[in-house]
Amino acid sequence: MQLKVVILPYESAHYTVVLDQTVAKKLDLKPNDRVRVFSGSREIIATVTIAKDFPQDSVGIYTNASRILQVNEGEAVHVEPTEPPKSLDVIRKKLVRGKITFEEAMQLMRDIVGGLLSEVELAALVTAIHFQGLSIDEAYNLTVAMVETGRRLSLNRPTILDKHSLGGVPGDKTSLLVVPIIASLGFTIPKTSSRAITSPAGTADRMEAIAPVNLPLEEMTRVIEKTNGCIVWGGALNLAPADDIIIRVEYPLGIDPFFVPSILAKKLAVGSTHVVLDVPTGRGTKARTLEEARRIAHDFIELGSMLGIKIQAVSTYAEEPVGYAVGPALEAREALQALNSLKPLDLVDKAVSLAGTLLEMIGIQNGFDVAFEALRTGKAEKKFRQIIEAQGGNPGIKPDDIPLGEKTLTVYAEEDGFVYYIDNPTIALIGKTAGAPIDKGAGVLLHVKIGDKVKAGDPLFTVYSYSSVKIQAVEKIVETLRAVGIGKIAGRKMMLEKITFVPSRPLLER
Repeated sequence: MQLKVVILPYESAHYTVVLDQTVAKKLDLKPNDRVRVFSGSREIIATVTIAKDFPQDSVGIYTNASRILQVNEGEAVHVEPTEPPKSLDVIRKKLVRGKITFEEAMQLMRDIVGGLLSEVELAALVTAIHFQGLSIDEAYNLTVAMVETGRRLSLNRPTILDKHSLGGVPGDKTSLLVVPIIASLGFTIPKTSSRAITSPAGTADRMEAIAPVNLPLEEMTRVIEKTNGCIVWGGALNLAPADDIIIRVEYPLGIDPFFVPSILAKKLAVGSTHVVLDVPTGRGTKARTLEEARRIAHDFIELGSMLGIKIQAVSTYAEEPVGYAVGPALEAREALQALNSLKPLDLVDKAVSLAGTLLEMIGIQNGFDVAFEALRTGKAEKKFRQIIEAQGGNPGIKPDDIPLGEKTLTVYAEEDGFVYYIDNPTIALIGKTAGAPIDKGAGVLLHVKIGDKVKAGDPLFTVYSYSSVKIQAVEKIVETLRAVGIGKIAGRKMMLEKITFVPSRPLLER
């Protein structure tokens, strides 16, 4: 059937078209059935949304589909029913505990990248894998298929180093130090990074407060060839693109069953040969204990070995934020300061430890000392400024040049004592409520760390925002949640809280 195009001015997660109910009946189509839409040699397979009182001579097409078809408003396209994608059989197979072969993994990833699977169908796949898990062979098949259905970075260098953190700890801006340390020593480190999803800042958000990160693959290659390193947003590169689509489905479900193949696909796509895997260990992270950290590390190391990637996992302390700054601009400022002043100590120690581990993986003796010397002598800062310039930023930027939100709220200690805990989830919540990461200048600046001695009236942390309304929302959080705990003795306070029980109804009614 030939229909006129109505451009729907939105992006859809997968290809979708809108048809009037009368047209759908003529074509014997029901909601979520598939149609082939084509114009000349260009075509898409899309799911059907049926609308009442939509023009009967037209088909509604979202902007991302119109770009593929290269059609404009009012132009004619052909619409005909078609069979559902073959990858639905793979999803059904996984739902009944079948194993995904390499050919099936390739079919899945091609259909995901091609926009052929709906969010409901992807959610079924994600849920099945969450509850049934993946064998090591399935994880390998899916990882390679993710890479094969996207672009790859070709640097023609025998050794390519990389670093990845599993996240979960606020303020972890270590990549902004690790990359220039490694690059300043003459080694290649192409860091593709994510934006924050559930935290106040991702590495790409931090770097974007200093320099552009939305670089295409060709520009990323030029930066690396010039400086040995980069820090760019992976979403602009089309590296393992199926992964980005899967993540959009995982996020609202609150599950992440693809996380090992997801991470290693991105590393394989940039040609990484050696990867240091940072496994933050503590409350609120994927690894709450050292035993959990070891288990996760073993999965990565085994799959990495099958892919030809050498991985060294490192469990790192995650019971408080890294450094004092949480939020894109605040963290970018602190990273610049650390490259120059070697403070704060916990940030420097973690970054140098990770960089040193990478160096020892390729045969450099005393990696920590070599990495620290690159930092102490200013080589790393000089290299970072070269990377900033190559990515289109100002190489002379100073920490104070990075703007912060002008609305502030400072929280003060109510008693004398010692800081015995800083609650990461609450600090992250405050930063996000203040506007981070969308508002780059929003976030939290801590004035204390665990073990510090404070007096009543001393500042504990300051919140930055561009909005008075958001500051008011932060005030409500501060009234109900305790972000910083203070005790009378140094170290841990063993009794955290007296829990009172207020029954909502008489016990005998339960």
